[in-house]
Amino acid sequence: MPIPTEPIGSVPRTPELLAAMSAHAAGRSGAAAFNAAAEKAVAETVAAMEATGSPIITDGEQSKPSFATYPLAGLDTLAPDGVVIPFADGHSRQLPRLTRGPFRFGAYAGNYVETAKRYAHKPIKQAVIAPSALSLLYPADGIKDYSREKFIADLTAESTKDIRSALSAGAASVQIDFTEGRLSIKLDPSGQVLRDFVALINAVLANFSAAERRRIGVHTCPGGDHDSTHSADVDYAQLLPDLFRIEAGAVFMQMASERDRPSVYRVIKAHRRPEQRVFIGVIDPINPAVETPETVRDRILEAAEYLPVAILGATDDCGFSPFGDDTSTAREIAFAKIKARIEGVRLAEKALGV
Repeated sequence: MPIPTEPIGSVPRTPELLAAMSAHAAGRSGAAAFNAAAEKAVAETVAAMEATGSPIITDGEQSKPSFATYPLAGLDTLAPDGVVIPFADGHSRQLPRLTRGPFRFGAYAGNYVETAKRYAHKPIKQAVIAPSALSLLYPADGIKDYSREKFIADLTAESTKDIRSALSAGAASVQIDFTEGRLSIKLDPSGQVLRDFVALINAVLANFSAAERRRIGVHTCPGGDHDSTHSADVDYAQLLPDLFRIEAGAVFMQMASERDRPSVYRVIKAHRRPEQRVFIGVIDPINPAVETPETVRDRILEAAEYLPVAILGATDDCGFSPFGDDTSTAREIAFAKIKARIEGVRLAEKALGV
């Protein structure tokens, strides 16, 4: 069986789309102009990703403001002063704060799949934000007449609807972005926040059949924004035992930039559920140097020393531009890296005889 390989999701937005985003945000143009620019960017991105030889493609998350906040589009129940996420280089991102209930999504992932399908000739993968990330919208001091318990029930229903919308629209697979998993250990070394996060994700996945869960994966990385991370200093060994309790059929893991990959592979071997495929990161989006196919091959062969080839897949460590305004990686570099991953996987298959 060939080694499957999939992208994580985002690639840098086109210059025209970035200009349209800026104009729309500043009130200099309307929704129609932005939507036209976004549609054009999706068409160009799908074509470019298919040209790499990727067997499954994404829309590059072109029209999302960010991987985390797309469900909040148009909501009038938010204030800007929510949880702050600091990155290692000193910059930060801030989530909004929910001000009242009930909580509902303003946009669903299935809409992105529908747009991509108009241009794609290959199966489409769709990334969705984890409910655990959105749980951070609820303020610590609560909301009058809207309990946290009611919020979590609404969030679970909305996250289920989000994933369902992508599958119903024809996505071949859905990936839950769970970058806050590793960060949670930094915020709460006891691991209770992480366990709560995992329980919330599993509450959503319980609404899907076993066959559907095989098409749903979870992605973990230490963040990636402006070539910086938020939790790379957290030992994977503190995350993985709980991560592999998530009832998803695949786990997508940042590994290319990991300092001690062999030790991580040993932890994976000890805690991976039998039904789970592990997609290891063989491309580092933060490093501007384009990996050679031989480097990709060697990273796969290294993983195969510890894990059965039958459960291995290859991916990128993270998206290339999870936040819409992150232009730290050139668009051409992102596609060159994706192409190197595809070619490297073929070399690994030849070396492993699969």
